[in-house]
Amino acid sequence: MAELNSLEELGAATGVVDTQPEAPVHVQKLDAQGRAYATGKRKDAIARVWVKPGSGKIIVNDKEFDQYFARPVLQMILKQPIIAADRDGQFDIIATVAGGGLSGQAGAVRHGISKALTYYEPALRGTLKRGGFLTRDSRTVERKKYGKAKARRSFQFSKR
Repeated sequence: MAELNSLEELGAATGVVDTQPEAPVHVQKLDAQGRAYATGKRKDAIARVWVKPGSGKIIVNDKEFDQYFARPVLQMILKQPIIAADRDGQFDIIATVAGGGLSGQAGAVRHGISKALTYYEPALRGTLKRGGFLTRDSRTVERKKYGKAKARRSFQFSKR
């Protein structure tokens, strides 16, 4: 048996070739109309989002987004992925959102826009992932338990 001095020699002797598995290649996913579709979720809200090239109009449930989300904070949340990707005014976005409250709906639309942008333009994935826009916020309302007034709140204690 010959003496082996390095890991390369060991690999050559056993016939094992050191190959790294290739990273997944993200490709553009478009429908027949040239739009990218994605589903965004947050709390109990679910948003269906379509992204296509255009003038920058954002429509949520058949209304302009600044009419549907009247609070400036919610409008800012909605525009975050577009501004982070530096694509403001380049895409028309149509979203339908149901369930939850306005805050959860804004988060769901933001998540959907981020995913749809990566489907339309896979090169944006790194930027949006670093910003944390592609991760679904899994925090939801804790369920109520029996023997409790709410999820954790106990009924008032009285000694007598």
